[in-house]
Amino acid sequence: MTRKLRTENRELRTANVSRRALLSRTSTGFGMAALAGLMQDESQAALVHRAKRFAPKARSVIFCYMSGGVSHIDSFDPKPLLEKYAGKPMPGEVKKTQFNNNGTVQPSHWAFKQHGQSGMPVSDLFPHMATVADELCVIRSMTAKFSEHAQGNFFMHSGFPFLGYPSVGAWTSYGLGTESRDLPGYVVLQSGGAVAPHGGVGLFSNGFLPAQHQASIIKADLAEAVANIRPHQPRDLQRRQLDFIGAMDKRFASTTQHDMHIEAAISNYEMAWRMQAAVPELCDISGETAATKQLYGIGQDTGGSNSMPEYARQCLLARRLVERGVRFVELSCLPQNIGGGQAPNPWDQHGQIKKGHGLMAQQVDQPIAALIKDLKSRGLLDSTLVIWAGEFGRTPFAQGSDGRDHNPYGFSIWMAGGGVKGGHIYGATDDFGYHAIENVCTVYDMWATVLHLMGIDHEQLTYRFSGRDLRLTDVHGNVLRDIIA
Repeated sequence: MTRKLRTENRELRTANVSRRALLSRTSTGFGMAALAGLMQDESQAALVHRAKRFAPKARSVIFCYMSGGVSHIDSFDPKPLLEKYAGKPMPGEVKKTQFNNNGTVQPSHWAFKQHGQSGMPVSDLFPHMATVADELCVIRSMTAKFSEHAQGNFFMHSGFPFLGYPSVGAWTSYGLGTESRDLPGYVVLQSGGAVAPHGGVGLFSNGFLPAQHQASIIKADLAEAVANIRPHQPRDLQRRQLDFIGAMDKRFASTTQHDMHIEAAISNYEMAWRMQAAVPELCDISGETAATKQLYGIGQDTGGSNSMPEYARQCLLARRLVERGVRFVELSCLPQNIGGGQAPNPWDQHGQIKKGHGLMAQQVDQPIAALIKDLKSRGLLDSTLVIWAGEFGRTPFAQGSDGRDHNPYGFSIWMAGGGVKGGHIYGATDDFGYHAIENVCTVYDMWATVLHLMGIDHEQLTYRFSGRDLRLTDVHGNVLRDIIA
């Protein structure tokens, strides 16, 4: 070794050398930097509990959450007998309801018609969704354990009725990671003043899972879609500061045997850095064609069939997110103060259900149908599972004179794409749409099936916490194999 090289090596060992100087003075610097980047990716991948046991049918999930509880007997579960008993007391036992202001039997406010080659019945409440009936797998026998909004929302999202447990999106990110380097694995979209359902942002929590699996909320219609996403200083200065902080954090992490939660926090800094470029690009839909925007209803006159194009923007961004490899995307309904529906639960019509449900359907019907059509036209529907569900259904008898109360005993959800049978109906409620009586399903069954479609055995996806191996489906759940294509 020459005297010059010995001198430079001694300087590198003793001096506080900048990253730029190190790269410029080391012949293999760029290769080592690339290796460091790959090792960081590998380190982050090690944080992911990979519970794959078989080839997946779906790579991503889009969860259209209908907070407040859609009336299944006004949408996807026709009950002709309600016409016969209209205005009469409900026959048989009536269980306690949320408000116990029970009226007489109330038929659907919308006529049902058969649609598609499958002849699936869909009510006139959802004329656009009816056009994709052959893509829908409607489960008419879903049940829930809770009839109160916050508990129902937590239960639907995490399998537990209270705060502190990971959301299904967090479990999906934990089990599979993300295919996007620049965007998180779990994203919640909001727009038009939409807020989290009752239960708050804890519904999207990582719970006891590492921090990088918590949802990132993106405000789809704001100039700054994520708070402080725009850098307020030169990018190279910010990068140097992040490198310094990262070095300090990694030094600390080494003293804790590289605790998973500390490593996750460090990776979140890097993700936030990359999101500064990725999120503005994601939200810029100027490059979408006029035909695509028209399909979703973006830019239409607000008096048209889609009176709230903000939800349409969420649906379009959901497609753009799964194109970029994001695993789990949840959409948020916009506020509606009709018949008891509030910002967190806009489908909750304890009165004026015809008006309230009608306005909510105008908000979501065209965009969701467009999302399915758009995904299919791009070859993405087979690998994207779209889920439409609320926390419970509504009663076949009135609350007061023109509303419906909560009904967790039997209601409808649907799935599309991602390996499920299209144009298929599974399960049934009784003749009044009150109780599930055939192929009764639970929330645990639903999520067990979703994880199965994504290539994960729901019993294997666990996390050790408080001395117990916890999972999304708790100690329950059966895969609904009859709905899998």
